[in-house]
Amino acid sequence: MSNLLITGGAGFIGSNFVGQAVARGHRVIVLDALTYAGDRENLNWIPDSPKGGSWKLVEGSILDRPLVSQLLREYAIDSLINFAAESHVDNSITGPSAFIDTNIKGTFELLEATRSYVSTLPDAQKPRFRFLHISTDEVYGSLGPTGKFSEASPMRPNSPYSASKAASDHLVRAWYETYGLATITTHCTNNYGPRQHPEKLIPHMIFCAINGESLPVYGDGKNIRDWIHVEDHCNGLWLALEQGMAGGVYDFGGNAESDNLSLVHQICTLLDKKRPKSTGSYADQIVFVTDRLGHDRRYAIDDSKAMRMLGFKRKFQIQQGIEATVDWYLANEAWRNMIKQKAQRK
Repeated sequence: MSNLLITGGAGFIGSNFVGQAVARGHRVIVLDALTYAGDRENLNWIPDSPKGGSWKLVEGSILDRPLVSQLLREYAIDSLINFAAESHVDNSITGPSAFIDTNIKGTFELLEATRSYVSTLPDAQKPRFRFLHISTDEVYGSLGPTGKFSEASPMRPNSPYSASKAASDHLVRAWYETYGLATITTHCTNNYGPRQHPEKLIPHMIFCAINGESLPVYGDGKNIRDWIHVEDHCNGLWLALEQGMAGGVYDFGGNAESDNLSLVHQICTLLDKKRPKSTGSYADQIVFVTDRLGHDRRYAIDDSKAMRMLGFKRKFQIQQGIEATVDWYLANEAWRNMIKQKAQRK
């Protein structure tokens, strides 16, 4: 059993990781600013574990170093897992300053608070502490029609979001190289699954479809993404946390590339079967909109290092995972209404 500080743990990926941590018997402190993308409802489904696992939510910002330092000391934290980030590319284009603050300055404050805390630990405990930093494949830029990103790929970010995440990755590496802080960085492809905010492609299309709204597809719809189920991603993160080398970088992919238009059609086909319209198909609602500025054409990850060194394996195939995701959103109308009401209050 460990005491974990999980920042951004009320968000999509973070809350799934919190659920796994509690089930494994860990005591979890969640630090989250509860912005539009984070909500206590994302955690309320998680019961305490018979193994002794539990969670507690603290509302606050990773920019608040005194608060982070207090939590590290008060709860005798064994590892810090950093999910906290501004992550929506469109928002980074219209308002990049929040991404600089949270993703760069926030990571700096976490690193400094952690470095100070670890220096106070007994010598036998210091080597066991880990700072796990969750990043994105978008730091690598855009791929051509062939090839995949790997841990050795150069960083070539193309949006304010990906640039801010690349900067945070560099900080994490520097704190390992300079100060010996036991950091680990991970990158992953596009996640999907339950409780994802509807600003993201898959839930956005589901929400728009069942609300009778247009399904907006950027450009020609041929931008390609590799998709990983959030549960598979979180399983990989556990492997990195428990078996990864200090200073290491590990990439996780879904081995499930799809262009955006094909994925939207797949969602429409599932909805046609599970919640048919009175006339026509949900695909009739697809519209093409002006492409996003600096839109990366293709992402894909080579995760053979994680498979070889950590034993990473995927549980979900893309067809099975997307269908299970559609089923979850259709079955959880209360959650959908909560998100809709929160957006209206914003």
